[in-house]
Amino acid sequence: MAETSGTQAPPAPRRRVDAGSVATHAVLSLGALVMVFPFLWQLLTALKTLAETSRVPPTFLPDRWNWSSFEEVFTALPFREMLTNSAINTVGRTLGQLVFCSLAAYAFARMRFRGRDVLFALFLSVLMVPSSLLVLPQYDIIQRLGLLNSAPALFLPGMFSAFGTFMLRQFFLALPKELEEAARIDGAGSFRIFRSVMLPLIRPALAALAVITAMWSWNDLLWPLVVNTDPREMPISAGLTSLEGQYETNYPVMMAGSLIASLPMLLVYVFLQRHFVQSVALSGSKS
Repeated sequence: MAETSGTQAPPAPRRRVDAGSVATHAVLSLGALVMVFPFLWQLLTALKTLAETSRVPPTFLPDRWNWSSFEEVFTALPFREMLTNSAINTVGRTLGQLVFCSLAAYAFARMRFRGRDVLFALFLSVLMVPSSLLVLPQYDIIQRLGLLNSAPALFLPGMFSAFGTFMLRQFFLALPKELEEAARIDGAGSFRIFRSVMLPLIRPALAALAVITAMWSWNDLLWPLVVNTDPREMPISAGLTSLEGQYETNYPVMMAGSLIASLPMLLVYVFLQRHFVQSVALSGSKS
């Protein structure tokens, strides 16, 4: 048998700790904690009693875990009807913007017609008008149509936006013209090119617009309070405001309702997060 060598292998080099990497992770962890803390405080407040929420100084953890607020919110409000109204409002606005904004954006980006640039400038000018100034004319239209205190009154004015048109137009402009020319050689018309060629290529932008529109629609407060005064026709964003009393507010019930109302939007973002991040990356890489 061969004799083993008396020399030992050199020790593995120690990995140096990068101070910049540690500082970056520390800052990101602190930022994540700041972002998560309001949701944690919301949950802990929902689990407290009304007396605990009024203590001075405030307490962080409840003395006794109280889950009754999550049951009480369904009796204090027509919560199921409000969630349904919020879902109808969100789906109606989101689908409307995806359809109408994509059609308008494709026309402004890929079609040639007289007055196109002037009309698009007028569209962009709408972005400089505060949305509160449009409440009165929109209310007058909804009233004349007899749609007050109804589900269509919530989503009809929000089915189109200048922002969505501008956003999708930028993505259509970035697509190569050769794709459109090849489709025309094969005999496809403008709508066929839009539906079968161009639209699938901007799916990340459509997903980003869907997330933005859904969050804006779910959290909208002013317009639902104006057009729907019946509690059973209100969305959850407007219904939760009725829990705030003139002299006393039941904060545990309000926090429980807010927590339940925020869960659908969290799920939407989780499912569409990849497309949303991809759209941001693509928009940042454009020249």
